[in-house]
Amino acid sequence: MAGRGKLIAVIGDEDTCTGFLLGGIGELNQNRKPNFLVVEKDTSITEIEETFKSFLARKDIGIILINQFIAEMIRHAIDAHMQSIPAVLEIPSKEHPYDASKDSILRRAKGMFSAEDFR
Repeated sequence: MAGRGKLIAVIGDEDTCTGFLLGGIGELNQNRKPNFLVVEKDTSITEIEETFKSFLARKDIGIILINQFIAEMIRHAIDAHMQSIPAVLEIPSKEHPYDASKDSILRRAKGMFSAEDFR
């Protein structure tokens, strides 16, 4: 890993993963594990959570992008992640718009500041 940056990982629906893969983010680590998971209707919540936790444990991943509607399925695992790296960013999907009130990272950041800080 010396001299290389960190990867972006994606957990998302087919359209989201395809877009990022076409953008060049797809890689396999030395154990031949990909840095993405395409979530389909028959993908179990256990598989999603295990993949998320495996991305957290990988030293080559710096950012995890996850569709917000999928993040809702494993909210407890996302809320338990307190480290800044890898950063977990919730993104919209084609059929599920972004809702800031559901984003746990944004809620956590809002709790760090008060209205007085912005004056």
